Amino acid sequence: MNSHRQCPAVLIAAPASGQGKTTVTAALARLHRNQGRKVRVFKCGPDFLDPMILERASGAPVYQLDMWMVGEQESRRLLWEAAGEADLILIEGVMGLFDGTPSSADLARHFGVPVLGVIDGTAMAQTFGALALGLAKYQPDLPFAGVLANRVGTLRHAQLLEGSLTEGLRWYGALSRETGIELPSRHLGLVQASELNDLDLRLDAAADALASSCEVALPPAVEFAAPDVIAAEPLLAGVRIAVARDEAFAFTYGASLDLLRAMGAELSFFSPIRDAQLPEADSLYLPGGYPELHHVALSQNTTMLAAIRAHHAAGKPLLAECGGMLYLLDSLTDVEGTRAELVGLLAGDAVMQKRLAALALQAVELPEGLLRGHTYHHSLTSTELEPIARGLSPNGGRGAEAVYREGRMTASYVHFYFPSNPTAVAALFVPDHKDAIASRSNRRTVTPTLESGLPEETRSTVGAGLLAKRP
Repeated sequence: MNSHRQCPAVLIAAPASGQGKTTVTAALARLHRNQGRKVRVFKCGPDFLDPMILERASGAPVYQLDMWMVGEQESRRLLWEAAGEADLILIEGVMGLFDGTPSSADLARHFGVPVLGVIDGTAMAQTFGALALGLAKYQPDLPFAGVLANRVGTLRHAQLLEGSLTEGLRWYGALSRETGIELPSRHLGLVQASELNDLDLRLDAAADALASSCEVALPPAVEFAAPDVIAAEPLLAGVRIAVARDEAFAFTYGASLDLLRAMGAELSFFSPIRDAQLPEADSLYLPGGYPELHHVALSQNTTMLAAIRAHHAAGKPLLAECGGMLYLLDSLTDVEGTRAELVGLLAGDAVMQKRLAALALQAVELPEGLLRGHTYHHSLTSTELEPIARGLSPNGGRGAEAVYREGRMTASYVHFYFPSNPTAVAALFVPDHKDAIASRSNRRTVTPTLESGLPEETRSTVGAGLLAKRP
């Protein structure tokens, strides 16, 4: 196996949040994809919504890169695998370029990926050049590719911005604020890709606008070193896991689902909004999402509420994260005051807030082991339940999230990143009746596959913890 691979790559960053990094990254991905290139996109840090947009733009799965939650070695593996199949790698940063510990700049520097600075050019002319120079020179050892202007007014405005660049900074073009490609958002971030009927039109418009303002050229090639590959143990061989997936529950990491399959689990997806019953399953996974936007419909699906209660009463494993935990409470009230009664397995109630309630990376020491993840929510929950553990933020962020347990049910606001501790995750999902599972597993062959909601032709096969092309 060749120990190094080369592929053109840039990390798209900005001076602050809200500058339009996702729009620009999606425009670049669609632009190069329309040129016939295979593009792989990654997202820095914990995020579920941006990757949905970026998957549509690139036509390929989008994974997280993070030096703490994902880890250096797993981030290295993902980049190395992508370099073996892609013509271009794009990495969307998080927050401002130098914000946080570790920051987007830390990741770019560690892997030698040059930074493409995105600056909102609204109400700005020559000052654009000063901001660009600051991003490029603030940390002298940071590789820097150039800058791209977002939300530009006229052609003359774009020319002023380009002319302000000094010291050989490369101009990557501009996106106009008049092209109608800005992506709508709500309280947790961007609107889900599945909710935007005109998303492909927006992406193509953004790609065309970008192409008209710059040369469609690849950035310099970056050399990626081979990782140490650790095979996934078959700790979930034959275990059937039902996974909630619809408009209310869509916040899952592709890497987490890949890991479950690589450990031998069989995943079945269902809709708590529309399906009357659970799939036949040994364990249940309720990820986060937007249950507050669908809580009335969820409460009206009484047969599904009963099925989840029966699953728990049978002593079967259940993991609920953030929105999944809200679903298990007695009730959920939205910001307009509309209250809906839900599953009722966790004694307590949640009320949506207009302001952010918690945002932080989280490390949680469970009885099964240490798991890493993050929390991000606008609801407050009241309960008299005693937590079995609380999260700890590595950088002092708000939130020391409680983890609750009732029998085989584990629930928390924390979105866990499963690859941070495969053994602990397997323990959360392994049912008590292991003999029947082992017997069933011996009768079939497990083929772990990637499920990201993409068309079949864009999917890959994941085996033994190593992303590989389908043969």
